[in-house]
Amino acid sequence: MNAYATEPTWRTALSGAQILFVAFGATVLVPLLTGLNPSLALLGAGVGTLIFQLCTKRQVPIYLGSSFAFIAPVIYSVQTWGMPATIGALAAASFFYYVAAGLVKWRGVDFIHRLLPPVVIGPVVMVIGLGLAQVAIGMATGKAGEAQVVPYETALAIAAISLLATMLTAIRAKGLLKLVPILVGVAVGYAVSLFAGIVDFGKVAAAAWIAVPEFGKPEFNLAAILFMIPVAIAPIVEHVGGILAIGSVSGKDYTESPGLHRTLLGDGLAVNIVGLFGGPPVTTYGEVTGAVMLTKNYNPAIMTWAAGFAILMAFVGKFGALLQTIPLPVMGGIMVLLFGSIAGIGLKTLMDAKVDLASPRNLCIVSVTLVTGIGGLGVHIGSFALQGISLCGVLAVALNFLLPRPSDAH
Repeated sequence: MNAYATEPTWRTALSGAQILFVAFGATVLVPLLTGLNPSLALLGAGVGTLIFQLCTKRQVPIYLGSSFAFIAPVIYSVQTWGMPATIGALAAASFFYYVAAGLVKWRGVDFIHRLLPPVVIGPVVMVIGLGLAQVAIGMATGKAGEAQVVPYETALAIAAISLLATMLTAIRAKGLLKLVPILVGVAVGYAVSLFAGIVDFGKVAAAAWIAVPEFGKPEFNLAAILFMIPVAIAPIVEHVGGILAIGSVSGKDYTESPGLHRTLLGDGLAVNIVGLFGGPPVTTYGEVTGAVMLTKNYNPAIMTWAAGFAILMAFVGKFGALLQTIPLPVMGGIMVLLFGSIAGIGLKTLMDAKVDLASPRNLCIVSVTLVTGIGGLGVHIGSFALQGISLCGVLAVALNFLLPRPSDAH
């Protein structure tokens, strides 16, 4: 930490504000897509990052923001069990983080890689992306459930413009702008929506400037919890990858010091506490690692400032209300890209690991995981239920253990 002692406080604070800006679009996008409170997402990101720093002795330059892995499961859970049960289930999703932290402490990092190899993780992540593709298309065409809330042609045009702006920014933009393509897509889509006259500022006018966010009231429904807990497998793997990535950027091995068990514990505690007050689960952010790589500033204090600014913004009532005025098709257009991108990450996981899909064993695991997950297969025994992502995640792990492996002689 002494290496950063000479850096002026104002510069550290400015770097923290920049980190929040980089992570902002994705942080508030998750609640906007799932019906959770955007102000609680900002509060959760700030509080979650501070909890993480406490557990890791403020050694790792990591910022925790809303996790995309939970978008589809949250939408399904709210429709099936309601918001209070979903909030309780999200708090319980931290269970696997604690298990993973304990296993890493006991058996070392390699145990997690054996339990969750790429042939398991790849298809599960693909299912997370594609499981609710119809929801993205519904929003892009102006539908909220079965109700047509924006005229079809208008909605489709706005969704297409938002999607195009996001893609062009991701492909062609330079510098920091390249790190915030989602934010650019939202801004362009919102501007077009203003011209189309489909933005309602009633909530903004009614909101107070300073307001305490309305906290969620968790209920603990066993079916919702059993559905949500396995979803955490993907962000845990994402977490391990995030820690390795920031380590390679800063030239330090954070799996050794402060230790992967500490980073997993910090992330799990953050998911648990943020979930209890109604915020979306948090995870390590790749775009923040990208910003750290770009600026070459590895001071963890920057993340403390970013967390503080996020917490302050959560209490600006008009800001939260403004976020909720973003029309459905703007988000729908971006969701088309996001859900597909998540599926693409799953595919990349298989490709990077050179998983041989000509192998009958690997093909069986990937095929069964994809069809049961995307098809929404459910298993119900009394009050016990496993469905969609949770079921296919359990199946993928089980098949990896049970199916015979090819002979080494091959």
